[in-house]
Amino acid sequence: MARVIDRQRATELRKQGKTYGQISKELGITKSTLSDWLGNYPLSEKQLDLLKLNKEYTRQVAAEKNRITKQKKHEKRLNDVYQKEKKRWKLLTKRELELAGIFLYWGEGAKRTNGPISLNNTDPQVLKFTLYWLTHALEIPKERIQVFLHLYNDMDVKKEMEYWSEELKMPLKQFAKPFIKESLRVDITHKGFGHGTCGLRVSNILQKEKIMMTIKAISDYYVLKLEAVI
Repeated sequence: MARVIDRQRATELRKQGKTYGQISKELGITKSTLSDWLGNYPLSEKQLDLLKLNKEYTRQVAAEKNRITKQKKHEKRLNDVYQKEKKRWKLLTKRELELAGIFLYWGEGAKRTNGPISLNNTDPQVLKFTLYWLTHALEIPKERIQVFLHLYNDMDVKKEMEYWSEELKMPLKQFAKPFIKESLRVDITHKGFGHGTCGLRVSNILQKEKIMMTIKAISDYYVLKLEAVI
């Protein structure tokens, strides 16, 4: 809880135009931690100009400008890579799409062989890809897929159901009754994407067996190859 309060206070000070050095001195938090927390809150040119009026902060102003320059270069580099990879991967074959979903399920899905196909995550993008995989690679009708949510006790259930309904383009009639955790979201330091955990679930024993046996076959094959090399 203390860490949550520190982060909120650090964000407030940053929005007021404080430098990392000032915030670090006031809250006793390392600059490396502040860099993780406040990366999305660069100082504006106006705030930097105000700091210039005080000679004591000349070095800190230079550090802030250097940090902004590095961040812009980093963002440009990421965008260049993104554009390149977007062209490279925008047209997956059905087999490639199926395999991508298999590996995602291997890491995130429910593994019980005789249970439903079920995968949950906090990231809407992961759920959207999973939905695309289920409907396009596995050819499961969208109306057979059920959505279930894990929410915290202090969250607006109706609002969160509407959020996920809009994100996934799934009607509320396909939502199961949400599971409400007794704990409060405000007490959680790592809040993920802020809308609880969403899961997609469909009962299809034959498809579930195929998924699990595909995972086993891939695993066994490459373990044998590794052992042969060793």
